[in-house]
Amino acid sequence: MARMPDLREVTVGTGAGLDTADMVLNIGPQHPSTHGVLRLRLVLDGERVVACEPIIGYMHRGAEKLFEVRDYRQIIVLANRHDWLSAFSNELGVALAVERLMGIEVPERAVWLRMALAELNRVLNHLMFLGSYPLEIGAITPVFYAFRERETLQTVMEEASGGRMHYMFNRVGGLKEEVPAGWTRRAREAIGEVRRRLPDLDNLIRRNEIFLARTVGVGVLTAEQAAAYGASGPVGRASGLDFDLRRDDPYLAYGELSVPVVTRTAGDCHSRFEVLLDQVYVSLDLAQQCLDRVDQLTGPVNVRLPKVVKAPEGHTYAWTENPLGINGYYLVSRGEKTPWRMKLRTASYANVQALSTLLPGCLVPDLIAILGSMFFVVGDIDK
Repeated sequence: MARMPDLREVTVGTGAGLDTADMVLNIGPQHPSTHGVLRLRLVLDGERVVACEPIIGYMHRGAEKLFEVRDYRQIIVLANRHDWLSAFSNELGVALAVERLMGIEVPERAVWLRMALAELNRVLNHLMFLGSYPLEIGAITPVFYAFRERETLQTVMEEASGGRMHYMFNRVGGLKEEVPAGWTRRAREAIGEVRRRLPDLDNLIRRNEIFLARTVGVGVLTAEQAAAYGASGPVGRASGLDFDLRRDDPYLAYGELSVPVVTRTAGDCHSRFEVLLDQVYVSLDLAQQCLDRVDQLTGPVNVRLPKVVKAPEGHTYAWTENPLGINGYYLVSRGEKTPWRMKLRTASYANVQALSTLLPGCLVPDLIAILGSMFFVVGDIDK
């Protein structure tokens, strides 16, 4: 008969200098606080996080491989899905990369329409997080205000493109079609409505005592750490990285606009939230300026392409300031109708790496606040 091993009593994670053992805890991959199928392997000493390892890949979409067997018209439908909150911006980056390799000049009216729609998409993305982030730490009301504004803007996006999330409105050489008559006026009215009502959401949450207690000084990411991990977008700018491609390396016609860049220096959860909120005001103003310019322009919104689109042999890199940060598109062509390689550099992939630095030292309840403030989409990580 096998001898039973000696039993001993182990005190798990009380801290205080006792003979303790660290606890390994898996948060996810199926967990409400992980925004999807992200797994965090935590080592805990009581309630305090000692180490964190983000484990990704549970939702791998294989988009980069699928690009290789889809032609240049079809890859756009795949591209708008990895960050499903920024679909228009994703399509735009792919279209810009292909146009650059093919040497296509896009009509001016299409350029300004693209910018207007990209800024509206940016606002839609930010409103989702402005509603869902407070929800994760116990504030239920803001999500109703955020979705009221989202619905107002989604109505005009749907009228233009026919889609509510996956717009499929960009094409190589411009846009799918002209916007409906009177659309720019209705879009401006929607922007005005959202701008008037946004203070309802702002006043509700920005200076809320409980929200401040959960976010100020929590999850501090220094500028050096943000730069080392390649963090960008609201996450990077909240740590003091004053960098925005729309101003610093303009694409489309952003060089003709004055783009205010919202930054903070504290690098904590509250700073990330504030940058996101203030960027909504900026994007509403930029969208309105773009619509005003569209009304002054006439002409086509796309160029006529051959039945089979083939990019010449070569490679190019295009990058855009997506709502969640910098997205890069590295396109390699062998002269065929499909890309030989289309590599995505996604904002969420870079930003989520910083969790391994941010989470050690924090308490388990703060983990949720920090995780939500990194503003990532899991499909954008597992692209």
